[in-house]
Amino acid sequence: MLIDKFRADGKIVLVTGGTRGIGLAIARALSEAGATVIISSRKESGAVDVLSKGGASVEFRAADMMDSDAPRALIDGIAADHGRLDILVNNAGIADSRPMEDFEDDSYERLMSTNLASVFRACRAVLPHMKSQGGGVILNMGSISAIVSNIPQPQAAYNASKAAVHQLTKSLASDHAKDNIRVNAIAPGYVNTEMTAGGLEDPVMAPIWRQMTPMERAGEVDEIATAALFFCTDASSYCTGSVLVADGGYTTR
Repeated sequence: MLIDKFRADGKIVLVTGGTRGIGLAIARALSEAGATVIISSRKESGAVDVLSKGGASVEFRAADMMDSDAPRALIDGIAADHGRLDILVNNAGIADSRPMEDFEDDSYERLMSTNLASVFRACRAVLPHMKSQGGGVILNMGSISAIVSNIPQPQAAYNASKAAVHQLTKSLASDHAKDNIRVNAIAPGYVNTEMTAGGLEDPVMAPIWRQMTPMERAGEVDEIATAALFFCTDASSYCTGSVLVADGGYTTR
């Protein structure tokens, strides 16, 4: 049956930034689809208990993705313990909205290290494993900020980091299709998470965001997780190098 294409039975999955928000929702979706899911973050935050209540096969591994050695250590450890790593979801990320002239070098380095360098390093670390096992799936978390300049908040550095993730996704997809490795990305719009809570409650920004979104609401994490489930399973077996925009129509205006 076609619905079976959305199953992930027996797959070993890593979701970075998987203890809250979109990452936690993706981890839940993949565990419900039958995968063994490893979530990583700096702190566990009770996420394993939340996911395990539904009978999920889930484990937590601490990792600070700003540490240049962390992605390889994390991925090599999972591959050694589980024998393979089928799906990598690069979800860890941070936001920082300030005018360019107020952006110090250390803040820039922190943002780029988390949003771009950690994705690059994780992809670099997982590719040999996926090649040796005959294939795999990489899903990167992009943003509508890679496509349009969000207003009214100034966030040139954040926008640049996410645009780079989109292009990295396309380049890796082209380079590794021959290895049976699919690489795709999701570009969410404004979604109800801890990261966006300040903006969604802001008396200046929130009305502008709603006005510029044809559906006139923020997305929910499960609405991104279902897109991730599509990309991480055989339901998207002919998709690579794709960026799926899930933004309530924001980028149409």
